[in-house]
Amino acid sequence: MKATFEDTVLAESDDTVVVEGNHYFPPGAVHDEYLEPSDHRTTCPWKGEASYYDVVVGGSRKENAAWYYPDPSDAASEIKDHVAFYTTQVEVTD
Repeated sequence: MKATFEDTVLAESDDTVVVEGNHYFPPGAVHDEYLEPSDHRTTCPWKGEASYYDVVVGGSRKENAAWYYPDPSDAASEIKDHVAFYTTQVEVTD
């Protein structure tokens, strides 16, 4: 799987974890130089609290376009620190 924005690869891995249709990229597969921490947070009833990143490439920014679970519930432990991207904001392809 590959996540791109503005023709720039944000993450690439053959070992994503799919949860609820979203591909979660392992930390080592993510080019974090394109991610800026956001103050935005949401809570999932079964995964826990999600933290967000803005995706920034050159002069283009997509706010809260990526998210991760720094301390997920036991039921979602396999996605700890993995990063997912909103497919409406970032292109995610095979």
